[in-house]
Amino acid sequence: MPRTKLTQHFIDTLPPPPGERTAIEYNDTDLPGFHIRASASSSVGTFVMSYKDGGNRRRHVRIGRTNELTLKEARQRAMAIKADVLRGDDPAAALKEKQAIPTLGAFLEQQYLPYSQRTKRSYISDESICRLRVIPEFGPVRMDKLTRKQLVAFHQRLLDEGLAPATCNHYVKLIRAAYNKAMEWEVVTRNPAAGIKLFHEDNQVDHILTDEELGRLLRVLRTDPNRAVCSVCLFLLATGARKSEALYARWEHIDEAARRWTIPSTTAKSRKVRSVPLNDTALAVLQSLPGRERGGWLFLSSRGDRMTCISKVWKRLRKAAGLPHLRLHDLRHCAASMLVNSGRSLYEVQAQLGHASPIITQRYAHLSTATMQEAANSIDTVLDRAAKAAESQEDVGETEEAQEAAS
Repeated sequence: MPRTKLTQHFIDTLPPPPGERTAIEYNDTDLPGFHIRASASSSVGTFVMSYKDGGNRRRHVRIGRTNELTLKEARQRAMAIKADVLRGDDPAAALKEKQAIPTLGAFLEQQYLPYSQRTKRSYISDESICRLRVIPEFGPVRMDKLTRKQLVAFHQRLLDEGLAPATCNHYVKLIRAAYNKAMEWEVVTRNPAAGIKLFHEDNQVDHILTDEELGRLLRVLRTDPNRAVCSVCLFLLATGARKSEALYARWEHIDEAARRWTIPSTTAKSRKVRSVPLNDTALAVLQSLPGRERGGWLFLSSRGDRMTCISKVWKRLRKAAGLPHLRLHDLRHCAASMLVNSGRSLYEVQAQLGHASPIITQRYAHLSTATMQEAANSIDTVLDRAAKAAESQEDVGETEEAQEAAS
């Protein structure tokens, strides 16, 4: 490898390899290890820094093309590499490791989604979020190159496109979860989604039905010819259960004699076994279901296997009831509101609905206006009783005084 004093003029007029050689390296006399690779097929060379690592092996770090960097810039980078080597680092190994970092799309498809499918009940949602938005947007981006600024802009753009705040947040939450796993698996060392402020999810209780609206819905659920889906909806309304809990329920989980439904940990959102008492409405639904004698799933599709999707039929049912905006999950809210307004405590509502925290149940507190009024009125009862007791005591005192005076 010829040694020469590298200058910018030399770079600009880079001579081709002599004779029939296809490539040549010009070593800088001022900075050992720093050189340019030139090839016969191109007038553009490559800046390279060579050094020996701790094992006395020759390493090479590509700095950049001669049409991308000036000689001064390339030499500064070469000196920084040399400084790293003197500190005991191995820049070539670090660069190789960094270049091995996958793109976000590759990581999601090859590592995170397979993990999600094995361990998460939300896999279908995760797969949809990745396929529809995340991979088309950030799939080609290497994971260590994705920035917080890009994610914040993406988050805001979803909202501007009309997606609900909660839906927008799901995208950021998934990316954050994927990066957390990538850090755990030592794929990357930082999470650009960490700390991104989520949009306020205004998803407090809504669509609570009036008695008249509830009556319309019940008429549809009790008369519509699609008995299978109507049975699911009536069961949700009677128990306050989640749709997934009902659709994964099996006859072996039901004890009709004890009027109890045991939801296993594999189905419960809290991942804890919980027991749901069954009222007359829920038991009537169970008694109307086909396939009781065969066991297996409670709610069967027309094909005889487990029912999985009821959204399309539910949209038709709610429209028939004149409630086009009623969500299936609102049946759970309705069950909670009926419990609260019947005077049941929030603790009882928490137990019935299987909330992991009383904070979640607290959202229903404002529904118990009548019940709270009754509670407030009970103070009047206590005060009146105390006042009457005091008056009675005064009367006794006055009588005793009068008797003493008479004697």
